[in-house]
Amino acid sequence: MMTEEVDRGPVAPAQDAEQEDAAHERRSEAGSGRRVEDSAGARASREGAEHLDAIRQELESDRRTEETAAEGRPIIRLEDVHLAFDQPVLNGVSLEVRERETLMVAGESGTGKSTILKLILRLLVPESGSVCVFDREVQDLTFEEALELRRRIGMVFQNSALFDSLSVFENVAYPLRERNDHLSEEDIRDAVHQRLEFVDLNPAQVDDQLPSQLSGGMKKRVGVARAIITDPEVVLYDEPTAGLDPLTIGKFNDLVRKLQRELGVTSVLVTHDIRTGFRVASRVNLLREGRIVFDGTPEEMVAEDDPYIKRFLG
Repeated sequence: MMTEEVDRGPVAPAQDAEQEDAAHERRSEAGSGRRVEDSAGARASREGAEHLDAIRQELESDRRTEETAAEGRPIIRLEDVHLAFDQPVLNGVSLEVRERETLMVAGESGTGKSTILKLILRLLVPESGSVCVFDREVQDLTFEEALELRRRIGMVFQNSALFDSLSVFENVAYPLRERNDHLSEEDIRDAVHQRLEFVDLNPAQVDDQLPSQLSGGMKKRVGVARAIITDPEVVLYDEPTAGLDPLTIGKFNDLVRKLQRELGVTSVLVTHDIRTGFRVASRVNLLREGRIVFDGTPEEMVAEDDPYIKRFLG
């Protein structure tokens, strides 16, 4: 029996060609995918590098600010201050705040932290010792001189202390109207809007709002705008992050650092919030039983072996 031969010669080359074309297409697609991935990766890498560079620049700026503060002249000085109400509150407190420095005054509740702010503002006077602000002994100032002193100091209160019945605009404008510098309404509006924008609030959105319509973080920002409306040389903060959530605290810390860098203010921060204090302060004073038991940088405080400081830091 004869077997019929089938000629398969032309078929195999065609199949090979098709397979080769398909392989080539897959390689092209894979190459294209790799190029897209490589492009996206390169872009992400560049963006990451730019972000890190921005952080480095910010840290370098903060470092230069701290070095300048360390060399600055004393703006606030307390020497052996004693003060008591029903019982002793301050028992020989001595501290110094230099120009452009941010000093954190830390301590447990009831140790006299806020009392120090009241002494600086001359809302209280010491029973003994010296409180010197802008090279003036505050206990020797007249009422009018004390008012003039306070005009050079901004105050950020624990609960913002906004006037409930006044709009955001009028709350921020209040110190300007109280000073009676005969500013025009246009000048007042420009100053208020400039400060609201500085604290990252949109004047068009918040001007007419009442404090009750604001979030806790927005109230803090309005409080800061009001504190800096008169271009103070010193800003005092009394437990500024109390009652705020962690994200809002982070944003507030960034705002304090912005004040340091761009306005060059001298600051005193009273707080028991160690995280906030360490993020913004160049130096820390720790109060215990009416005395300063530590004076140094946040890094030096963390390295301390003192048992009380270790317990305080948790």
